[in-house]
Amino acid sequence: MIDLHAHVVLESVLGAAGPLGPELDDGDADLGRPPSFRVGDYRLVGVRYRGTPFMDVDARLAAMDRAGIDLQVLSPNPLTAFAGADLEWADAFCRRHNDELAALVARHPDRLAGFAQLPTQDPERAAAELRRAVGELGLVAPYLPTRLTRSLDDPDLDVVWSTCVELDVPVFFHPVPDGVEGPRRDDRLARFDADLWLGFAYEETLAVTSLVLGGVLDRFPTLDVCVSHGGGATAWLAERMEHAARTRPWGTAALAEPGAVTERLRRIWWDAHVGGPTALAALVAAFGSERLVGGTNMAGWDASDDPAHGDSELSATLDVNARRLLRLR
Repeated sequence: MIDLHAHVVLESVLGAAGPLGPELDDGDADLGRPPSFRVGDYRLVGVRYRGTPFMDVDARLAAMDRAGIDLQVLSPNPLTAFAGADLEWADAFCRRHNDELAALVARHPDRLAGFAQLPTQDPERAAAELRRAVGELGLVAPYLPTRLTRSLDDPDLDVVWSTCVELDVPVFFHPVPDGVEGPRRDDRLARFDADLWLGFAYEETLAVTSLVLGGVLDRFPTLDVCVSHGGGATAWLAERMEHAARTRPWGTAALAEPGAVTERLRRIWWDAHVGGPTALAALVAAFGSERLVGGTNMAGWDASDDPAHGDSELSATLDVNARRLLRLR
C-alpha cells in the first residue's frame, strides 16, 4: 500500500522561521503540563511529536510495517505552512525544510518519499523552489495549504500550476488549522477541536470550488490536483455547485453546459482519509474510485491504518491509483 497522507515534523527545522518558530515543548507530566507546538502566536496543545512516528523514523518504519504500507510520502506539518508569513522567513523555512526532508528520504529511498513546501507569497519564487525541490532534491510534488495569500484561481499563481505541468508532477492541498495564519474566522471553531475537522472541510471545499469554478482546471487541463480528506464537503455539495454554475450570473458558458462541473470534479484526485466507511462510500458514489488514493494521517489524532476500511478490492485500486498519480513505474 502507498500512503499519501502522512505528516512529518523535523527536529532540524525547529526555530528555522525565526520569531515564528516552530517551537516544540515536550511538556512535563509531573507538573501537569501537556506537550505543545508553537507557530507564531498559535499553540497546539496535547499532541506528542517526539518519540512518535512524526519525528522518530524507526518508529515510523515499524508502524508502516504493521500497517502493510510499502511506501509513505511525507508531507510538511500543516502548522508550518507559513503561507501568510513574511516572505523572507517563509522562503528560508521552505528551502530548509525541503533540504532536510530530502536528506531524510535519501536514507530510506525504498520506503519514503517527500512532498515539497513552497513560498507561495511570491509565485515566481515558489515556481523556482519547485524546480529545485523536484529536479535537484528528488521530492515528488508540491504540498500546499488550501488558503494562500490569494485565491487559488488568481492568475498570479498560474506560474506555479504551469511549472507542475512542465515537471509532470501533481499538486496536493491540505488545510491549515483555523487561527494559525491569523484571527479565527469563527470562535465556535475553537471548541471541540472543530478547526481540525469542520474547519478543514470548509477549507477543502473552498479549494475545490476555486480550482473548478475559478477556471484553473480549464487553463491547465493536464494538471493533476489531489485534495486531502476527500475534498471536504465537495461530495455532498457537488450538485449544488453544478446548479449554481448554471444559474448564477458569474457562471460561464463552459460551466453552464450539462455535466460540466461534474466532469471537472471527476478530474480531481481525492484522499480517501475521510473518517470512516460511510463517508468513503459517499465519496465513491459521487466521483467513483478511479482517482481515489489512500492516506492514513499516521500518528495523527484521526489516524487509520486501513484507508479502504476492509475492502480489499478498493485497497488494490487505491494502490494502483497512487502509482499513477506519483508517476511510479
